[in-house]
Amino acid sequence: MNNTNQVPAGKFKAECLKMMDEVSKSGHSIIVTKRGVPLVRLVPIEKDNGNQKKFGALKGSIQICGDIVSGVGESWEADQ
Repeated sequence: MNNTNQVPAGKFKAECLKMMDEVSKSGHSIIVTKRGVPLVRLVPIEKDNGNQKKFGALKGSIQICGDIVSGVGESWEADQ
């Protein structure tokens, strides 16, 4: 692949699998053009390194001030 990150659609069609492998390995994106107009961008997926835990990742990031369960003392039609 050449130095530029823009590729004509015809070349992308012919070398799609090769370009996907290159983007995955290099981490650089490719812009696919049609008649010189950018159409889409091929970008690598960020790899999950396994060090980030999903469950509980936001623990400690909020603070509850006051009672969040009981009402605020206002009456609603639905209460009747």
